[in-house]
Amino acid sequence: MTYVVSTSAQCFAGMAATTSSVGQETGAKAAPSSPVPFDLSDPPVIEGFRPLARTREEGFGDKFVRKTKENPFVPLGCLATAGALTYGLISFKQGKTRQSQLLMRARIFAQGFTVVAIVVGVAAAALKPKK
Repeated sequence: MTYVVSTSAQCFAGMAATTSSVGQETGAKAAPSSPVPFDLSDPPVIEGFRPLARTREEGFGDKFVRKTKENPFVPLGCLATAGALTYGLISFKQGKTRQSQLLMRARIFAQGFTVVAIVVGVAAAALKPKK
């Protein structure tokens, strides 16, 4: 196996770097070559690691549906928060201060519910056994 050693300044400058190969004889002359750029098309080979094959890329809609099925209380809390805020602002504009105040308190409760749902969902995912 051959390793190429060069500095980052040489890589960024695009200059031909003098390389030294591990395992070469010290008396042998090494031909100067430019550093090999990192190839993003091939993943690195890690001994003992077998990545799972992806069947297809997951889009935004698919991910949203999957996450909603995993923890349905988060979108529910978000909708409750948005609804209480909207209705509270409408009541405030109409001059119904008492109703507006109650709806702003309901919004705070809905936000707290959403945060608790997120924390419980993260904890459940962390404690879930790996397949």
